[in-house]
Amino acid sequence: MIKKWAEPINVIVGVAEILGGIGLLIPMTRSWAAWGIIALLIAVFPANIYMLTSKGAGMKIKMWFLWLRLPLQGVAIWWAYQYV
Repeated sequence: MIKKWAEPINVIVGVAEILGGIGLLIPMTRSWAAWGIIALLIAVFPANIYMLTSKGAGMKIKMWFLWLRLPLQGVAIWWAYQYV
């Protein structure tokens, strides 16, 4: 069931990331975009933990990278908060 939705969810998240990045470039939408990016980063954090605990979930991702993503996500949230 989850695999059925994996690709559409990845596309939606990717589009949201791109729109958030574009929103940061526009002064009028910057604060809303920053909050959206923060919400997105918080929402995908459990997926990153799952990827780590399942050793990449069948993907060829190095463990050091899976570990590195977790603290970097906190840095990305802090960075986005600078635009609120």
